Amino acid sequence: MKTLTIFIFAMIFSTGIFGQDIYFTKTGTIIFDSSTPLETIHAENKQVTSFLKTSDGELNFAALIKSFKFPNTLMEEHFNENFIESSQFPKAVFKGKILNWSEIDLSSSEEQSVEIEGELTLHGVTKRITAKAKLQQQNGNINGSSEFVVSAEDFNIKIPALVRDKIAKVVNVTVDVVYERFEQ
Repeated sequence: MKTLTIFIFAMIFSTGIFGQDIYFTKTGTIIFDSSTPLETIHAENKQVTSFLKTSDGELNFAALIKSFKFPNTLMEEHFNENFIESSQFPKAVFKGKILNWSEIDLSSSEEQSVEIEGELTLHGVTKRITAKAKLQQQNGNINGSSEFVVSAEDFNIKIPALVRDKIAKVVNVTVDVVYERFEQ
């Protein structure tokens, strides 16, 4: 975890964002579900690091793959060793932007709809994705949430024929974050 935090701070400071309003979290949550009628496949990662630049809506996420927790330890082991190969591809990263950032009013406590576009890197493959999300200012923090789908096939994640019918072809992803102002 310490290595990931150092990585994120290096990423933040290398992008020239000194003097800008930055909101940050290292306790974001990503949940994925690829369940089928034959098998429930659900995992949560509550150690997601992310930052949001309020000057332009730049958004970055990083999640250690081994931090995804499954209800079944054997399923977690298979996920890390056989499917996602977390030793070779230890993290997932998203770098993007909120497209309608100029329309967002952070002084309002009303929930606001946003559209996010960027590049998701997972399993050594980078793909452009878009997603709808919600932002809400609350007690000086910014709460964010999004739901979208990804395909294992798009990221060259091979599903063995033996379990192919037990794993959905698309994975439902839910993201929840509470950003706090980052004090430099």
